[in-house]
Amino acid sequence: MKNIFPVSLLLALAFISLSYTFQKENWTQLRGSTADGISMSETAPVNWSETENIVWKTPVAGRAWSSPVVYDEQIWLSSATEDGTRMFAVCIDFESGKIIREIDLFQPQEIQRMHVTNSYATPTPCIEEGFVYMHFGTYGTACIDTKKMEVVWQRTDLNCQHMQGAASSPILYKNLLIVHLEGTDVQFIAALDKTTGQTVWKTHRPTEKYEDVQPVYRKSYQTPLIINVNGKDQLISNGSLFCIAYEPETGKEIWRIFYGEDSTVAMPLFFNGIVYVNSGWVLSQGTPFFCRLYAVDPTGTGDITETHVKWMSEEHIPQTSTPVIVDSLMYGVTERGMVSCRDAVTGQIIWTQQLKGHFDASMIYAAGHIYFSEEKGTSYVIEPGREYKQVAENKLEGKLKSTPAILRNSILMRTDSSLYKIALTK
Repeated sequence: MKNIFPVSLLLALAFISLSYTFQKENWTQLRGSTADGISMSETAPVNWSETENIVWKTPVAGRAWSSPVVYDEQIWLSSATEDGTRMFAVCIDFESGKIIREIDLFQPQEIQRMHVTNSYATPTPCIEEGFVYMHFGTYGTACIDTKKMEVVWQRTDLNCQHMQGAASSPILYKNLLIVHLEGTDVQFIAALDKTTGQTVWKTHRPTEKYEDVQPVYRKSYQTPLIINVNGKDQLISNGSLFCIAYEPETGKEIWRIFYGEDSTVAMPLFFNGIVYVNSGWVLSQGTPFFCRLYAVDPTGTGDITETHVKWMSEEHIPQTSTPVIVDSLMYGVTERGMVSCRDAVTGQIIWTQQLKGHFDASMIYAAGHIYFSEEKGTSYVIEPGREYKQVAENKLEGKLKSTPAILRNSILMRTDSSLYKIALTK
């Protein structure tokens, strides 16, 4: 009797294998192809310097805090001149570090003021086979054919007053490119047809609450997250007053929680069926003071503030960088260098460790270690666990405000002047 292996099972296994290969080999958006800060790289270096484990170092024109994205042998970066008069894309060869092409995208005539700590190219691109998508906030959004090195489409009519510059990164969902433009004047999310750039849907934030606060507190700089709840996808988007879940196909609201605070930056997280979302700055006597972290059950509908928030914490919550969850423990670092580990189920702090420096880049977990950096060029490598255990402290020249990409046993780390490929060289 023949042993027949079901064709459907073979196809499923092949799909899983292809999916794993895709995640392992490419880095397609901010915080990786899975958007959770978890690298699939089997190994990654823990020690480096300007003279150790540097495969190549490529100077990159402009000033930008966006992260690199990778597909096949191409690395793509967004960049801009320090004054914002030229915004462009840069393609670099993954193996050699040679610049393949610079492509000019936008030359705005009217340039908004920007916070001194920001750049005019802070949103990280997203990439897929054949195309990369660049977003510069109100100044423009563009699609580039990565084989022909040609601009496919551009949009410059999605506008807002950022006040402190743009920072929300775009994401891809099926046939849609989803962008956030949330300023002091208007706050909306737009889903564009990724092939043509045409608007498929556009959803504004709830006016009844936004009208109650001063314009300065309406702005937001977050990057959304796609999750799946009981077989249905949700777009998790934490604005300055609400975290709202939308149907990604239509922009229709599913649920919301209200926290009423200013300027969200960190991305949401999703782990074991729970959404973790940061508020913006909580104001104390009119001054930004601290942030809150909410753990939310995403199975509800409507306003679920009173019914589906599992816990809320005000202890050591980063406002800018996004934490990472490893084995049910959440690790984060505040702007002022307080590293923390908490139980993701209960929110309870397990340990804290104070480091020197200012920290904006998000944490990445790879090959058994957690990587994070402070802006003056020092990177830390720690082991996850219920005690703080530092493995290495590494120094590069220049500022480090970009979140690294870790893939193919290598680290791509961007400073204010160069892109480094870091890997074991001996």
